[in-house]
Amino acid sequence: MLNISHNKLNKKVDLSSYKSAKKVFHKRHFKHFNRFLIAFAITVVIVMFLPWTQNINSQGQVTTLTPDQRPQTIQSPIPGRIEKWYVREGDFVKKGDTILFISEIKNAYFDPNLVNRTGQQIKAKAATVTSYNSKVNALDNQIGALSRERTLKLEQAQNKLLQANLKVKSDSIDLEAVKINLSIAERQIDATEKLYNEGLKSLTQLEEKRSKFQETQAKMISQENKYLSSKNKIINANVEINRIQAEYTDKISKAQSEKFTAESNKFDAKAQVTKLETDFTNYEMRNDMYYIKAPQNGYINKAIKGGLGETFKEGEKLVGIMPSNYDLAVETYVAPIDLPLIHLNEKVRVQFDGWPAIVFSGWPNVSYGTYGAKVVAIESFISDNGKFRVLLAPDETDHEWPKDIRVGSGAKTIALLEDVPIWFELWRKLNGFPPNYYQPEHASASKTTTTKK
Repeated sequence: MLNISHNKLNKKVDLSSYKSAKKVFHKRHFKHFNRFLIAFAITVVIVMFLPWTQNINSQGQVTTLTPDQRPQTIQSPIPGRIEKWYVREGDFVKKGDTILFISEIKNAYFDPNLVNRTGQQIKAKAATVTSYNSKVNALDNQIGALSRERTLKLEQAQNKLLQANLKVKSDSIDLEAVKINLSIAERQIDATEKLYNEGLKSLTQLEEKRSKFQETQAKMISQENKYLSSKNKIINANVEINRIQAEYTDKISKAQSEKFTAESNKFDAKAQVTKLETDFTNYEMRNDMYYIKAPQNGYINKAIKGGLGETFKEGEKLVGIMPSNYDLAVETYVAPIDLPLIHLNEKVRVQFDGWPAIVFSGWPNVSYGTYGAKVVAIESFISDNGKFRVLLAPDETDHEWPKDIRVGSGAKTIALLEDVPIWFELWRKLNGFPPNYYQPEHASASKTTTTKK
């Protein structure tokens, strides 16, 4: 009925006596509902003032703390052909264990006796160097003998020159004596002629004086010849000295030239010996490279190049190995807007894939199944995915990480920031504001200390 009449039925008919009416028109449930609403409102108000830890959520994966502990591939520095495998996938190998053996594919190294023959070439060239050393020593002895002989010859020539000089002096004195005798003979003959003209001297006496004068003249001419001959001997002695110097200079120069040629050949032979020794060492090291060995203790993951007789180039990947001893870490990526909020040694919670967890991101103390970590490295250059890489290490003060975690498995990270009320966090998210700028306490303390200094 539309109930548009002024005669209201509910005032004329009493429905309270009916059982259904009692259940419908009973108003006590409104009191319980109102009480529930009031309690819920009070609870919400109280919860709004509870502390909430601001955080940065990101995805990451398990890795190792140092680069040498991460999975790696083993390459061969030389090209070759696979001849024999010594391990299987999954085997544990120690450092230095042989993984596979390869053979040579370059024709320059096919000779199996290449190392021995190179050693023989080294011995032959070393003998050549010894021969050249002996030749150089012989030439040194020859040069020394020629120098000593030249010294003796020059002393002999100097003695002859000295004798010639003394002879010249002696002949010059004799010549002067003859000249004096000649002048005396001239005066005597003049005086005798005067006395002969006066009749005081006989003709015989005059002729004797004339004969003596002529003998004196002849002696003077002979003495002049001797004097000139002595001077000629001085010239000859000087010429002999110059000849000796030129002769022995030529001989010594020729011997020195042969010595320098021998030394040049010796140095060339030494260079060839050094080159052959380098080749010998390279050949020996190349022979060692035919055995591909494990660089560290680990497990063989996968044989990238399989089978026998398969060839490969230098530097090509052959087999993968996972180190047996490693320190776990987690690498995660944060957006550039959140990077200023991340600091070294800051606390981070980690949830590993495959491990059950109940996570309340804002209440880390209430969460279950997360593990503690700390920031040990922050990449200073953006990655290919447009984010910055952050490396996390286990927190020694927290629970130990599970031992069954494998490198490469996924992980979720929660970087803990500042504690704020829940109402503030809701207001921030509704407005799209970033988390509060977070500065760790130790950084602030150090900054204050620096300012005071």
